[in-house]
Amino acid sequence: MSNAILNVPAPRNEPVYDYAPKSPERSALQAATKDMLGKEIEIPIIVGGKEIRTGDLGEIRCPHDHGHVLAKYHRANTDIVHQAEKAAGEAWHEWSVMDWRARASVVLRMAELLSTKYRPIVNAATMLGQSKTAHQAEIDAAAELIDFYRFNAHYMQQIYAGQPVSSPGIWNYLEYRALEGFVLAITPFNFTAIGGNLSVSPALMGNTVLWKPASTAVLSSYYLMELFKEAGLPDGVINFIPGSGGKVGAPAMAMPTLAGIHFTGSTEVFQLMWSTVGENIKNYKVYPRIVGETGGKNFIFAHPSANVEALVANTIRGAFEYQGQKCSAASRAYIPESLWNAFKERLVAEVATIKTGDVTDFGNFMGAVIDKPAFDTITEYIDYAKDSSEAEFITGGSYDGSKGYFIEPTTVLTTNPHFKLIEEEIFGPVITIYVYPDDKFEETLELCDKTSPYALTGAIFADDRVAIEKAFRTLRHSAGNFYINDKPTGAVVGQQPFGGSRASGTNDKAGSAGNLTRWTSIRTVKETFVPAADYRYPFLESE
Repeated sequence: MSNAILNVPAPRNEPVYDYAPKSPERSALQAATKDMLGKEIEIPIIVGGKEIRTGDLGEIRCPHDHGHVLAKYHRANTDIVHQAEKAAGEAWHEWSVMDWRARASVVLRMAELLSTKYRPIVNAATMLGQSKTAHQAEIDAAAELIDFYRFNAHYMQQIYAGQPVSSPGIWNYLEYRALEGFVLAITPFNFTAIGGNLSVSPALMGNTVLWKPASTAVLSSYYLMELFKEAGLPDGVINFIPGSGGKVGAPAMAMPTLAGIHFTGSTEVFQLMWSTVGENIKNYKVYPRIVGETGGKNFIFAHPSANVEALVANTIRGAFEYQGQKCSAASRAYIPESLWNAFKERLVAEVATIKTGDVTDFGNFMGAVIDKPAFDTITEYIDYAKDSSEAEFITGGSYDGSKGYFIEPTTVLTTNPHFKLIEEEIFGPVITIYVYPDDKFEETLELCDKTSPYALTGAIFADDRVAIEKAFRTLRHSAGNFYINDKPTGAVVGQQPFGGSRASGTNDKAGSAGNLTRWTSIRTVKETFVPAADYRYPFLESE
């Protein structure tokens, strides 16, 4: 163990590559996508560093070309989950007491490898397997995940430096221990960075992890496992167990050694998991830490003083980037009557320029939605609006799933502020607009606050500072990430820690020290240099 008092290198946000024509990063990315498209790989389960093949195979297909199989992967079962628990338990004994410097070093090396050798690999896997454009893959699988690793190592040092005061003759200090047991990381398809962070952040704090990635993100997750190994992460610290929730999540949550859950996904699944933990609470060795980020019905709210050009540009980016499949995507908007005609005219003109298609064509702004179930769910909402007298389509409304799961960027205008599409999460390229009277600004703010059970992200557009302050107060609990004159997406690690409350999650803020503290169990130590030699206190003495 090092006896030096060390400082983690000061973190910096990773520069985002622009992939301009003839740039080296564009050439490297195109070469990586070509390589992946030219072969079909087989992805094993990885437990205790060993590859396991169950023969129960799932397929990974390009969402924008669902006839193209990129890989087949082996799905875990209950027996595999028990093997993973055992491997995690064995690795825990060494990893949980390893010098924090060594753990930080592994994660910082992950960042360096991802910023160089693995950048085109993980970005290409994210593009092809999750249908992200080069830009969307870059800001996710590369820049954001690199930031998570560098900033989290820095935050770990800050946490460990938090120590109590001591009085004369006494030394008080805190030890930040790993949790007793394993952390179950369940991660979604829409951000490679979420998978790479939810699995690694508990491990950074000394925990061992069972990682169940979304079936539609197994490809990019597998390459991250390759990166972890090359960075020097010991076998068994993170165990890679893709598969169904019933065969992976359910048995893991029934285990007495479950110490924590790190989750991003649907509100319904998270609530079920929370309920399951409650039902099993007497069986666990410790009370499991439950950290979750779930759904959102994120809003853009415009005041009459808003700049229309900025409002339109950020509505398009907020609603339609990555096909609206961001937890933070704008899916409802409140526009004042005085701006509506100008806003509508510009929005229609701008949306008409958006190209949708194969993400390997760098001219496309949008790709396909992730799979057929998502396609069917989103198009059911679109069809519902088509059949409603309370809805009018301003843009889009068409879709085609014959080759890829493509849905046009769709804007719906409703006269009903409680219309189904303005209240329910859709998770696709659909935004619903309600136009309000200018003199009902404050009443409509209240309406916005009460319309949704979620509270993830939201934005106010206004030049009038009084209006901004009114929105700031009224919508205080409506969004865990609140934006002023900006789109409600694109949180940057170290700048805008991300998370929401209400039905949107536990708001433990990924990309902050607050999240990492959930993966520690503090031991308070009091050392007395000269202990008392007599039990009697002075007050016991006679006059």
